[in-house]
Amino acid sequence: AGKSEEEKPLKGYKIVVDAGNGAGGFYATEVLEKLGADITGSQFLEPDGMFPNHIPNPENKQAMESICEAVKKNHADLGIIFDTDVDRAGCVGADGEEINRNRLIALAAYMVSGDKGGVTVVTDSVTSDGLHEYLENTLGDTHYRYRRGYKNVINKAQELCQKGIDCPLAIETSGHAALRENYFLDDGAYLVTKIVIELARGKDIEEILKPLKAPAEEKECRFNILCDDFKAYGNTVIDELTKYAESRPDYKIASDNREGVRISTENGFFLLRLSVHDPVMPMNFESNVKGGIKKDIDGIRGFFERFKELDISSL
Repeated sequence: AGKSEEEKPLKGYKIVVDAGNGAGGFYATEVLEKLGADITGSQFLEPDGMFPNHIPNPENKQAMESICEAVKKNHADLGIIFDTDVDRAGCVGADGEEINRNRLIALAAYMVSGDKGGVTVVTDSVTSDGLHEYLENTLGDTHYRYRRGYKNVINKAQELCQKGIDCPLAIETSGHAALRENYFLDDGAYLVTKIVIELARGKDIEEILKPLKAPAEEKECRFNILCDDFKAYGNTVIDELTKYAESRPDYKIASDNREGVRISTENGFFLLRLSVHDPVMPMNFESNVKGGIKKDIDGIRGFFERFKELDISSL
């Protein structure tokens, strides 16, 4: 039997889904449409392991451009994009702007924080300064920056809960999100369902995210380590960078370093860390002013040039 009008809370909303020919097409036809949503403009819903249209990945530039364009073209209220197996997701607002990475974390935190705040949100290490300010000052929460790797943030959140700390959310900038109410499973469909519920309640998502400050520039470099004992070498580089930063009055080392070393500059910050498995040192830069990253790179390049087993050509 079909659903009654009362059972169609999404009637009047247009929501487009991009499954990228992964497993997420069901969410458009079996969930949203049956709850009354207009899913016109949804795309790439049929599974196809060759992924002929774009990589099913909310972090992929082409994939995000595809769903952003679909939202604007169809004048949708919300866009949803999944990865291959639906454990990660991203969204697009009615204005065509991505709700991804730091913006997705901010929205997820808003949904679990409640009016009073006071919860702890575990994220990975590469989140922005603007997100930290949003979580702590706008929502009144505690931001626990931890390590990259979705299992790392989930395990840390569970550990904090066991210690009696109110920690309802573990989430990576990659889109992996796990909520305590959902047994800390990383479930992209569950996360976007909570976002759809906010939309159905009449919440203005753009207004919720308005206080979140976006950086003017972002950049990631990846330095290959050329020697066999890459972990020991990478840790030496991190230790030496920490000492170097302590000697510079224009650098401030973050008080919550739990992966690599994060250093604030007059322009923004940079974070150097060691890949969990590979002989690579990713370095993330963020600047609050245009041209700030180039200044920070110019200011730190000389430090790295003395490490002959580190390929810094991407700097």
